[in-house]
Amino acid sequence: MSFLLDSFATMEEDVYKTVEQPSPEVLYKDKKSKFFATVYPIASEDDVKPIVEALRKKYHTANHVCYAWQLGTHSPTYRANDDGEPNNSAGMPIYGQIQAFDVTNVLVTVTRIFGGTKLGVGGLIQAYRTAAQMALENAIIVEKTIKAHFQLKFGYADMDKVMRAIKQHNLEIDYQKMEMNCELMVSVRLSEAETIQRLFEEMQHVDVRVKG
Repeated sequence: MSFLLDSFATMEEDVYKTVEQPSPEVLYKDKKSKFFATVYPIASEDDVKPIVEALRKKYHTANHVCYAWQLGTHSPTYRANDDGEPNNSAGMPIYGQIQAFDVTNVLVTVTRIFGGTKLGVGGLIQAYRTAAQMALENAIIVEKTIKAHFQLKFGYADMDKVMRAIKQHNLEIDYQKMEMNCELMVSVRLSEAETIQRLFEEMQHVDVRVKG
């Protein structure tokens, strides 16, 4: 059987850039307004709200907690929030820096404490963009590999050939249950997934399924 071979074939890249821990907070000042910026790793949109709420409590005198986030790799989703600033003067400039640094699965926040002098829309765009840029420059950006996961089911008599293939192709074993009916979960970088899938599909008495 063939599972997801078409989607594997369209994946030209199997690496992406992200952060694994929050960046050090940076401060950008413009006409006495203060812009505090940080980069956070996120795994889902649900991670965003608690971070933003924590910032509102930390900076209880802040006028705006603006942010942008992106999730996913080949078909990413994103959101930009101006939090009361003029339309597209904060969230989108922040998101532009996420794109410029080519990172994903990240949230970039910029918290503004008003200094008494209006910056104008152009000044706001520049300030939020610069603060986001500074935060990303201070973040530890890492490269990660996208992996495909396969569930293998086979009889005990077929264990040797399966394990030999796993060793030859340097596959990672994520889970194993070795009994009369054996089950393994293995992972491989996405660019090699189609080859590995065909390898196991061609083995008699081995059931292979793509998982996640």
